[in-house]
Amino acid sequence: MGNAQSPPADPRFVSASRAFTQNELEELKSLFMSLAAQSQNNAKHISSSVFQVYFGLNGPLGERMFDLATQNRKDQKLSFEDLVVAKATYEKGTKDEIEEFLYQLVDINDDGILGRSDLESVLIAMLDSIFSTKISGTGSSSHQDSVNVFLNAGMYSKNEGCNEESMSFEDFKAWCTLIPSARKFLGSLLMHPDPGRPGCQVPRLLHLENIDSSILLLRKEYAWHIGGALSQQELEEWKLLYHSALNGLSFNTFLGSISNDEGPTLLIIKDKEGYIYGGYASQPWEKHGDFYGDMKSFLFQLYPKAAIFRPTGANNNLQWCAVNFSSESIPNGIGFGGRVNHFGLFLSAGFDQGHTFTCTTFGSPSLSKTGRIYPEVIECWGVIKGSQKENQDAVKGTVLDRFKEDRHMLNMVGLANSSE
Repeated sequence: MGNAQSPPADPRFVSASRAFTQNELEELKSLFMSLAAQSQNNAKHISSSVFQVYFGLNGPLGERMFDLATQNRKDQKLSFEDLVVAKATYEKGTKDEIEEFLYQLVDINDDGILGRSDLESVLIAMLDSIFSTKISGTGSSSHQDSVNVFLNAGMYSKNEGCNEESMSFEDFKAWCTLIPSARKFLGSLLMHPDPGRPGCQVPRLLHLENIDSSILLLRKEYAWHIGGALSQQELEEWKLLYHSALNGLSFNTFLGSISNDEGPTLLIIKDKEGYIYGGYASQPWEKHGDFYGDMKSFLFQLYPKAAIFRPTGANNNLQWCAVNFSSESIPNGIGFGGRVNHFGLFLSAGFDQGHTFTCTTFGSPSLSKTGRIYPEVIECWGVIKGSQKENQDAVKGTVLDRFKEDRHMLNMVGLANSSE
């Protein structure tokens, strides 16, 4: 008689609620009410389809996220308590809690084993979502080559009773370190999708329109991969500064081509074995007699496997740019990491050879197949930071002062010359 009590609150929900401010909880409640109203179930729960549409998820990755958010009840009903617990664990938990959640997320088959096929399905869904492309009429991904290079970055083992290779929790964490773009993407799935969602940004690649894009080493999937190690303001536009097929394999031409660009650059090499790798130089390439640079530089691999290698703090031997020195102790050329004559990555001033060794500066292995580098293609891109782009846009001058990106500017070269 009047003494009926409400059922006790779920202790997981009570604990998770403490991770949010009152204002954040109210915003989550408003979101829940809005999505529940669209779910055609008396506004009591969020359906799987509405959940996936709102968060921009689809296919096996979206279904798996919904299962985890509903604590694997398989009832197709996401409650407000479920939403709070999922977001608290996934976004505000400890590093270990978040990584454990992600490990369960990519276990698409929910069998307690992260198989190579699980990770492949996740990568396909990821790239299709970012680039919004599938092979027309087939429903299959157009990114299989890129998926393979990201898969190849992982360490796998054979488990007894399992027909395919699988990845342990520790190896998954290591893989996330090597592929930071994938880690960012997987860690932001419960944010509303927009162009600024972490792990989704792909820089716009600028080059003259008369250049055949098929000769370029930097594909959009590779740009997404490299961008995982950069800040958001460095992911707006990258412009081609030098390409050996267009400018020749020449160190002096390389330096001349990039001399007017004061921002960070990406050096990419394809060697005669078909391997593709390079480095991000945070400082301009300027003549020095010793190492220089800062801890923003890093090395990367693009093919046959992809990986990012950031500075370990073991030393400050980050960038090298030596020009016209006559001492053997100061080899002429450009490089990253390691020590003199034993670099993490080095191209001689002849631009015809170089080397790459295991390197404590970046914790990187030899990037080529043999440790020797015989370049087939060398490419350099300038990273246009957000503030730098604004300054460039504000500068008024002759047409030659601006980057000649489109065909119309090329047609105006004569007019520009006459204005000098």
